[in-house]
Amino acid sequence: MTSFAVVVVVAVLLCFVFVISDAGNVGVNWGRVANDLPSASKVVSLLKSEGINSVKLFDADPSVLAALSKSGIKVVVTVPNEELFYAATRPSYAYSWVRKNVAKYYPVVLIEAVAVGNEVFVDPHNLTKALVPAMTNIYNALVRLKLDKHVKVSSPIALSALANSYPSSAGAFREDLVGNVMKPMLDLLRKSGSHLMLNVYPFFAYSDNSDVISLDYALFRPNTGVVDANTGKRYFSLFDAQLDAVYSALKAIKFEDVKIVVSETGWPSKGDENEIGAGEENAAAYNGNLVRRVLSGNAGTPLMPESEIDVFLFALFNENQKTGPTSERNYGLFYPTEQKIYDLDFHITNGGRSSNSPRQETTRRSFSTPIVNTHTQTHSLPPPTTPTKSPTPESSSSSTWCVANGAVGAEKLQAALDYACGEGGANCEKIQPGEDCFSPDTLAAHASFAFNSYYQKKARAAGTCDFQGAAYVVSEPPMFGKCEFPTGY
Repeated sequence: MTSFAVVVVVAVLLCFVFVISDAGNVGVNWGRVANDLPSASKVVSLLKSEGINSVKLFDADPSVLAALSKSGIKVVVTVPNEELFYAATRPSYAYSWVRKNVAKYYPVVLIEAVAVGNEVFVDPHNLTKALVPAMTNIYNALVRLKLDKHVKVSSPIALSALANSYPSSAGAFREDLVGNVMKPMLDLLRKSGSHLMLNVYPFFAYSDNSDVISLDYALFRPNTGVVDANTGKRYFSLFDAQLDAVYSALKAIKFEDVKIVVSETGWPSKGDENEIGAGEENAAAYNGNLVRRVLSGNAGTPLMPESEIDVFLFALFNENQKTGPTSERNYGLFYPTEQKIYDLDFHITNGGRSSNSPRQETTRRSFSTPIVNTHTQTHSLPPPTTPTKSPTPESSSSSTWCVANGAVGAEKLQAALDYACGEGGANCEKIQPGEDCFSPDTLAAHASFAFNSYYQKKARAAGTCDFQGAAYVVSEPPMFGKCEFPTGY
């Protein structure tokens, strides 16, 4: 091999090593519409013990900000909707608000953004015209106080800002919002280096359309996917489809460079009889799968595959004084007693360390049976040595197996492996150090064993050997060293 060829090979291998994107961040919305919540100091201790390093508040309560002092937790404060008119019409009011609620605390409290209002377009008080002037006055106050390089300004919008969201490629903002609100708001976000806050709730779409939307599709579980007829891109989660509808809407008005932060998303653990899909198991699946995905650095969408996404789960606690359907009072991750409503881990590792807790030396995996860290093997993702793709995928024959598709890349394989050995319930004990299927110690081999375990456990049902393109069915038994792959459970 010539020296030039060696250089090329090394460069290619380095590309494989460094394709894994940085992980996003997962925070929580700390709502307080309740009369039974723990004190702010207790809540901050809870946040730190759970490894939650970002919170979004719906106001700027001084007792809460005082409790967050020197905590190291990043904070988003909010100008409530009821103060929007004053912030829009009186620059002095906006300046006073920033001086009192941001400058007074920063940097002892790590305030990183001001959310100006919340879902203003659907507020019954018709505050839409006040939004951009209020944001502008808050931004100018930050500039005047020399905080604009550290604290960003945005405003959470709901998907109702879209005139069309299906298919994703046809996403477009409502015509009445484009010229008057969206363009000037996005212009301010671009000018200030800020991001668009977006509230995304697949639960609502699923609950209203459960006859046509798959629950697995809504919960990030393995499924056959939905194809966008305009682009041919296949979507494996409703979250992705909704996010890409907004990316498409941004592109349509030439603001595709503005980053999106998911300011609210979640799933209720309880609901009324007509709130289809509400329940603890589904809430744990949605939030758990989303957290694993974001912290693994695998949060790109079909339209924006290289993007990393920061999300804020809604919400920290169940809030007993919220009005509306039962679900509104049951989005919490914790009861007011600080007891978890269901298990959710914010310490998911990415390449051997916790994405949400970078200073923590010991981390926990997202599944009950720990898997060896396989990221060191990502430069080599060989396909199985003997099997070929089955001409009849998802065959019901007993002589089919499920193996990893190395072509999707290391990060997608790792995310799928995390799911299979975590919520998927695959038997991953045999790929632990010292066990029969630990060798060869490669991501492809371990993923193949886990995928096949899941596939066989699900009785080789349609869609159970896909993992968003990370796996496929074969008709000959896989061979990885001396490891034997089962054909049934």
